Amino acid sequence: MTDRTRPNDQTKAAERAEAETHSGPDRMPTPEEEAVADTLEPDEEAAKHYQEMAERGANQKGEGRLP
Repeated sequence: MTDRTRPNDQTKAAERAEAETHSGPDRMPTPEEEAVADTLEPDEEAAKHYQEMAERGANQKGEGRLP
Protein backbone atom coordinates (compact mmCIF):
# COMPACT_ATOMS: atom_id res chain seq x y z
CA MET A 1 0.00 0.00 0.00
CA THR A 2 1.74 3.12 -1.19
CA ASP A 3 -0.91 5.79 -0.52
CA ARG A 4 -0.52 7.01 3.04
CA THR A 5 -2.89 9.44 4.67
CA ARG A 6 -2.76 11.48 7.84
CA PRO A 7 -5.58 11.22 10.36
CA ASN A 8 -7.66 14.37 10.62
CA ASP A 9 -8.74 16.02 13.88
CA GLN A 10 -12.08 14.16 13.87
CA THR A 11 -10.32 10.80 13.61
CA LYS A 12 -7.87 11.72 16.37
CA ALA A 13 -10.74 12.79 18.66
CA ALA A 14 -12.62 9.55 17.99
CA GLU A 15 -9.52 7.47 18.72
CA ARG A 16 -8.88 9.43 21.92
CA ALA A 17 -12.47 8.88 23.09
CA GLU A 18 -12.28 5.18 22.27
CA ALA A 19 -9.00 4.81 24.19
CA GLU A 20 -10.64 6.22 27.31
CA THR A 21 -13.62 3.84 27.16
CA HIS A 22 -13.52 1.22 29.90
CA SER A 23 -15.08 -2.19 29.59
CA GLY A 24 -17.87 -3.32 31.83
CA PRO A 25 -20.92 -5.56 31.97
CA ASP A 26 -23.79 -4.83 29.63
CA ARG A 27 -26.16 -5.32 32.56
CA MET A 28 -26.04 -6.17 36.25
CA PRO A 29 -27.16 -9.64 37.41
CA THR A 30 -30.75 -10.10 38.51
CA PRO A 31 -31.48 -11.04 42.15
CA GLU A 32 -32.36 -14.56 40.96
CA GLU A 33 -29.01 -14.90 39.18
CA GLU A 34 -27.18 -13.69 42.29
CA ALA A 35 -29.04 -16.21 44.45
CA VAL A 36 -28.11 -19.09 42.13
CA ALA A 37 -24.46 -17.95 42.02
CA ASP A 38 -24.31 -17.88 45.84
CA THR A 39 -25.44 -21.53 46.03
CA LEU A 40 -22.80 -22.85 43.61
CA GLU A 41 -19.75 -24.68 44.93
CA PRO A 42 -16.41 -24.58 43.09
CA ASP A 43 -15.31 -27.74 41.31
CA GLU A 44 -12.37 -29.20 43.24
CA GLU A 45 -10.81 -30.76 40.15
CA ALA A 46 -10.99 -27.46 38.24
CA ALA A 47 -9.44 -25.62 41.20
CA LYS A 48 -6.62 -28.16 41.37
CA HIS A 49 -5.98 -27.86 37.63
CA TYR A 50 -6.01 -24.05 37.83
CA GLN A 51 -3.47 -24.11 40.66
CA GLU A 52 -1.25 -26.53 38.75
CA MET A 53 -1.30 -24.35 35.63
CA ALA A 54 -0.57 -21.21 37.65
CA GLU A 55 2.46 -22.89 39.24
CA ARG A 56 3.62 -24.24 35.90
CA GLY A 57 3.41 -20.78 34.34
CA ALA A 58 5.21 -19.15 37.27
CA ASN A 59 8.05 -21.66 37.07
CA GLN A 60 8.37 -21.68 33.29
CA LYS A 61 11.89 -21.65 31.91
CA GLY A 62 13.09 -21.26 28.37
CA GLU A 63 12.85 -19.00 25.38
CA GLY A 64 11.33 -15.59 25.95
CA ARG A 65 11.86 -15.59 29.71
CA LEU A 66 14.23 -13.29 31.50
CA PRO A 67 16.69 -15.01 33.84
